[in-house]
Amino acid sequence: MKIATYNVNGINGRLPVLLRWLKESAPDVVCLQELKAPQEKFPLQSINEAGYNAIWHGQKSWNGVAILARNAQPQEIRRALPGDPNDEHSRYIEAMINDITIGCLYLPNGNPAPGPKFDYKLMWFQRLTAHAATLLASDKPVILTGDYNVMPTELDVYKPERWVNDALFRPETREAFHKLVEQGWTDAIRTLYPNEVIYTFWDYFRNAFGRNAGLRIDHFLLSSHLKKNLTAAGVDRYVRGWEKSSDHAPVWIELSEK
Repeated sequence: MKIATYNVNGINGRLPVLLRWLKESAPDVVCLQELKAPQEKFPLQSINEAGYNAIWHGQKSWNGVAILARNAQPQEIRRALPGDPNDEHSRYIEAMINDITIGCLYLPNGNPAPGPKFDYKLMWFQRLTAHAATLLASDKPVILTGDYNVMPTELDVYKPERWVNDALFRPETREAFHKLVEQGWTDAIRTLYPNEVIYTFWDYFRNAFGRNAGLRIDHFLLSSHLKKNLTAAGVDRYVRGWEKSSDHAPVWIELSEK
């Protein structure tokens, strides 16, 4: 079973790129972030024609998350993170696919920090951590994946000294991520590649992609049930080089059936 996460940075503007990648890579499940489209503007027909069923939570101009599945129908569980009924940002959606609970998330950027946006990021992280604990307590296979907007270690960022005051790399952000993982989650990429420089995002400016001046901010966290099933993981870096591509590249894992 191949599962991917991809921040598309505008699903309608990047639709040709998304469809080309779906055809070439053929993942079984895809979690998308930053749809940047209201609910009614999600390109369901094109997604269906590509062979995928979908659930999504859109929002005009900003945010937006979706879960696609090939040869399966995602069974929606929730489309908002618990803990704040007044939070209207479409940043989380959760579904059951093949007996696995999959949470697709787009964690707030948080810049400028310090400030209200950074406070919101940390509060959202707290809500995610609380919900993640509930998911672990269910004693069922769970995947939490998406754009976490955090580089957990210096290995995950090009020239870390330039990022010390950024909301994605501040000590509070990294500590929040580590607290989440320490609940009992497995960081899939780092489990298979503990010492390699791996990035999932490259800015559009200053030839960042050409210089490989990137960040690893898109992550897969697996519950203990799935750690033994993890057989492969990677980043489809080449997609970032396509014309009119997102500033993120798709990230994927493969799970064995046993």
